[in-house]
Amino acid sequence: MKVEKISELTTNRLSIYLRCLNDLAAQGAKTVSSDGLAKKFHLNSAQIRKDLAYFGEFGVRGVGYYIDDLRKHLTKILGLDKKHCVGIIGAGRLGTALADYYGFAQSNFSVAALFDADQDKIGQKVGTVEIFDIKSFAETVKKYKIDVAVIAVPAEFAQDVLEQITNSGIKAVMNFAPIPLRAKGDVKIKNVDLTISLESLSYFLAKPSNKNGKILKPNAAKSRIKQ
Repeated sequence: MKVEKISELTTNRLSIYLRCLNDLAAQGAKTVSSDGLAKKFHLNSAQIRKDLAYFGEFGVRGVGYYIDDLRKHLTKILGLDKKHCVGIIGAGRLGTALADYYGFAQSNFSVAALFDADQDKIGQKVGTVEIFDIKSFAETVKKYKIDVAVIAVPAEFAQDVLEQITNSGIKAVMNFAPIPLRAKGDVKIKNVDLTISLESLSYFLAKPSNKNGKILKPNAAKSRIKQ
């Protein structure tokens, strides 16, 4: 297994493949080819074969992939064969919305605790998730076996929060604060910046396009204006 060469983009695609296979399994399908998977879900068949080849030979000549078997393999590869407990730091609008996210119910992730420094919030619950004092972070992490942390605090507090997370032994962090963070050791940070994503969409809205929706180069746009 060429684990050292696996990129984050590849693991992201594996997650997409697993979701597609789950959909096919729910429809009663037993096998699927890379071409069939690609056509049905608008993917790239060559990319599918390349990504899966990093982890072994899963296809059967003349058959394709046995869906249930491939689902099991991808589930194990992605570490989804065990439950993960999530701790969310920041019980504001974003943090509480994440804690109440319905999608967790269909996944191997469950929110075990919320954390905040506001004494008025501590002890309250969002659904069934209790809000704890951030000062008790390390002991609460140990008590609930939290292995994934989500940062949902204002940017100016994010680096200090990351320090607390790192000191508690958590290795996986999702950061919603709009600021790049510096992690120590082997801590993995996944940054989710909603503003950057929206600004990227704004770029496409701001550019002139032809009737087919393709972005025109500046010279092409000028030539059309002159016509």
